[in-house]
Amino acid sequence: MRIAKHPWIALLWIAGCGAAPPLPPEAPPSEGQVMGDGAALFYRMVGTGPDVLVMIHGGPGMDSGYMVPDFQPLAAHHRLLFYDQRGGGRSELLRDDPALYKMARHVADLEALRVRFGLDRMTLVAHSFGPAIAASYAIAHPDRVARMIFLGPVPPRAGDMEARYGAALEARLTATERAELARLGDAMLHGADPVQACRAYWVIGVRPRVARPELASRITGDFCSAGAEAIRAGMGVAGPRTSEALGAWDLRSALVVVTAPTLILHGETDAIPMDLVAEWTTALPHATLIKVPGASHFPYVERPDLVWPAIEHFLQSAPP
Repeated sequence: MRIAKHPWIALLWIAGCGAAPPLPPEAPPSEGQVMGDGAALFYRMVGTGPDVLVMIHGGPGMDSGYMVPDFQPLAAHHRLLFYDQRGGGRSELLRDDPALYKMARHVADLEALRVRFGLDRMTLVAHSFGPAIAASYAIAHPDRVARMIFLGPVPPRAGDMEARYGAALEARLTATERAELARLGDAMLHGADPVQACRAYWVIGVRPRVARPELASRITGDFCSAGAEAIRAGMGVAGPRTSEALGAWDLRSALVVVTAPTLILHGETDAIPMDLVAEWTTALPHATLIKVPGASHFPYVERPDLVWPAIEHFLQSAPP
């Protein structure tokens, strides 16, 4: 039994690990909407600092709610601009039309966000599926990207990732857990309480995505905060349609135009295969891969002692 038709899609919504040093007070979050490529996009700005980092969440079909709490260490020194991708979260929920979820629409949404906030060149911080959007944007607008940071990324090509990723996740769950995930996945789409089903789903679903089971109890992000309608739309429409639009993607040859320095942090036990992720470093002219020990799909949560210093060093050494 498969966890999902596209198991890497269901992905990520968490974080939180260990005790972090106290953070300074921050300004109240700034929230609103930006008109993207024919769809209203929800955004939220948090943090303090001289620069803006544009945060691209995983999915597809998810929203930025799972990222915000666990990126507070980064928000202590930078302003973080989160947004919910089209068709999910608090952004406009779109009709079931495959044309609305093509990668070109996601790229146009990100460009609209850049223009709205007056960012000449963006620093893109992307998690899981998010790097597919970040890299596609950088291919289309290489002069508008200053730096990129990928955390637990999908690889630059599909290859056999889906089969290997799904098999790895299933191997980390019992038969009972796999059956319960299938039941809860259906309840998110068709049940009376999608939010309750979503929260129960991720109690189980996060376990195979962290290096040690006990880390799951330290998660502070909320996978299900956008509400029932958004969960149904994201899981039932935006996620599957975006995945279908990607197809057997292969960005490698096009990435030669991307000159932005890129830092890639990937957990050594992530179910997304390390050998495929390493292909970012051969396809991108200026990319560095850090293999994070003792971490899986959420290295910023599982090994904050390594990840945050590495990111700050990269940001300081590769200024916008």
